[in-house]
Amino acid sequence: MADDYYKILGVGRNASPEEIQKAYRKLARKHHPDMNPDDAGAKSRFQEIQKAYDILNDPEKKKMFDQFGSDFEQMRGPAGGGNPFAGGQVDLNDLFGKGGAGAFGGVDLGDIFRQFGGGGPPESGRGRRSASRAGHDLEAAITVPFATAVLGGEASIQVDRGSGSSESITVKVPPGIDEGKKIRLRGQGAPGAGGRNGDLLLTIHIAPHPFFKRNGQNLELKLPITLSEAVHGGKVEVPTPAGIVKLSIPAMSNSGQRLRVKGQGVKSKEGQGDLYVELQIKLPSEIDESAKEVIRNFDSKYATPPRAGIIW
Repeated sequence: MADDYYKILGVGRNASPEEIQKAYRKLARKHHPDMNPDDAGAKSRFQEIQKAYDILNDPEKKKMFDQFGSDFEQMRGPAGGGNPFAGGQVDLNDLFGKGGAGAFGGVDLGDIFRQFGGGGPPESGRGRRSASRAGHDLEAAITVPFATAVLGGEASIQVDRGSGSSESITVKVPPGIDEGKKIRLRGQGAPGAGGRNGDLLLTIHIAPHPFFKRNGQNLELKLPITLSEAVHGGKVEVPTPAGIVKLSIPAMSNSGQRLRVKGQGVKSKEGQGDLYVELQIKLPSEIDESAKEVIRNFDSKYATPPRAGIIW
């Protein structure tokens, strides 16, 4: 029985080229053998769909089919040894779309042509097309701990390859990386079809720290101290990226006073930053009356009122 190529693609006889192409792409994706590895009949259906499109996408062939039906090919004689791509009118983008073969999880175009006995990709007036397609790049984002961003380290991310599968990969985070910095991971993008894999463009976000803040290469810390430490001074322990250091508190220190700890900031290829400690006098949540009276007596010790000189 003669084939009805319009029926195979599910379009009317008055369908536009755009409608024919749209129907073909939908069916080709659905019935491609690589998308249906467990379906023995997928290959023959795909061949049938490809042949229908090969005819209806070619104005001359379509005209002959409309006049004489599918038997017109016997009137023309054999066409290239049975290769359904021999007409040279099929653009690979018709099958895979602009995203390339990578959108279908690494389909090898060479395998497709070999399935039909063509032995290679189609030819056109512009020359032979390459069967190899590089995979496209993927983009992702990851949030790393504050300490990892400062000191460097490793982080794991689940990457969606765009073909229904995902993979966990380990990312090396360089020390001193900035918020929003992009890292290119070569070959970690979508798989290629006979060509190289695409890359993964990874945007780094940095989780906030409950106590430390970063300002360029420097770190900043608001450090609580007692009233006695502020009055008498002394040495207190302060955590830093390199470990615990002893910080000298000057006697008669005030809240807001900043002390510099050299070389304890962010280390990167740009250099080594410092740690700036801002003192914050912290009073007890409760004190008795005798302690309150002692503190009241402090007021007589001010040479000038503490808020003198503040104006609008």
